[in-house]
Amino acid sequence: MTAADEQQDPHVPPTTTRVVIAEDEALIRLDLKEMLEEEGYTVVGEAGDGEAAVKLAQELRPDLVILDVKMPVLDGLSAAEQIHNEHIAPTLMLTAFSQRELVDRARDAGAMAYIVKPFNKSDLVPAIEMAVSRYSEMRALELEIEDLNQRLETRKLVDRAKSVLQTKFGLAEPAAFRWIQKTSMDRRMTMKAVAEAVIEEGAAQDAKKKTPEPSEQAAEQE
Repeated sequence: MTAADEQQDPHVPPTTTRVVIAEDEALIRLDLKEMLEEEGYTVVGEAGDGEAAVKLAQELRPDLVILDVKMPVLDGLSAAEQIHNEHIAPTLMLTAFSQRELVDRARDAGAMAYIVKPFNKSDLVPAIEMAVSRYSEMRALELEIEDLNQRLETRKLVDRAKSVLQTKFGLAEPAAFRWIQKTSMDRRMTMKAVAEAVIEEGAAQDAKKKTPEPSEQAAEQE
């Protein structure tokens, strides 16, 4: 598979994503469920508090858990942290606020993405794809690299390589990672080595574009 091949499949297939939703306001939960089902996702469980959401996640092992930040019994951030620590599924946070502090807390709790209320389907689907793809990347790196420092270094290189693939081939972010991961397996290389090769090739292409052709050099001398 070449990088260009991935252009045909830029999105996470929604039919494969089983979702648990946790929101204490019943009307919002109903609207969220309708949006998800209209887009092809399957809602396998609903909860009105964070503790019930964690239990559902443990029992159902969904592909994604969507959590409101503020819920009774156990708040969404604490629930997200438990789900993250047990490696159950990626979490997507719903919040009425977008303060930097809250975003940082959500990230520290292991949330892969967040949406600010009010939201619609055009906000929801990209956030889901981001959460699922980021979680897949994180788990793949965890399985390949045990050392945390090396994992962080590799993640930075992979992010740079994804940016090159997005710029050079127009790939979506999830497709760019899939290409790196598959190339790693096909060529029996680490993802770090593949990422370094992509970055090096991208830099070489940029340098070649900046180097004037002989005819251009002659014209400049004249």
